Amino acid sequence: MTRRFYVGFAVAALLIAGIVSYFASSHPDGLDSTTRQGCQVVETDTGESLTGSCIAQSATDHGMTGTPLADYTIGGRDSLTGVAGIIGVIATFAAAGGLFWLIARSRHSRAD
Repeated sequence: MTRRFYVGFAVAALLIAGIVSYFASSHPDGLDSTTRQGCQVVETDTGESLTGSCIAQSATDHGMTGTPLADYTIGGRDSLTGVAGIIGVIATFAAAGGLFWLIARSRHSRAD
């Protein structure tokens, strides 16, 4: 029963990441909207530019900006958003599974 639950959970997570991610909004979320209050977004040849006075003007790109999976895409191609979501789910499961395995192993060795 437990194994079926985990398999079903994994399949559901992969389907959601692979399919539903294509329907995600490209508009700013609540935090982005809040930090942009007082500014206007202007499209330029190099991307977006902010005019006015707001918190977002002092923001910088994060350290993962140039990586292959940045901005929920693969290599900047928006058509691969679902694949990037699936890779993210697999990486999260691998990290969580490894952490749980280490915790269980350390508890088992202390019990002996």
